[in-house]
Amino acid sequence: MIFKDKNELDIRAIDRVIEMAWEDRTSFEAIEFQFGLKEQEVIELMRREMKPKSFKMWRKRVQGRKTKHEKLRTFSEGRFKCSRQKQITQNSISK
Repeated sequence: MIFKDKNELDIRAIDRVIEMAWEDRTSFEAIEFQFGLKEQEVIELMRREMKPKSFKMWRKRVQGRKTKHEKLRTFSEGRFKCSRQKQITQNSISK
């Protein structure tokens, strides 16, 4: 399910967005594709949902990180995926 309005996100989706935002190799474009949230909306969600110190630490870590933007990446295809990682199919997590 693609969420057009950040108010539509349930707690599970918010947790997943935060998890994806913390991951180094998950781009903002991937978050937008899956949840419909642009980079600025992800930043606002992180600011709203995290403690101030945690948010500042995340922003410092993410700013200027090439892997967070598809166009800035040096690798062109593929990504590491653990064999135990859940499959994500058409924006829904399958069990």
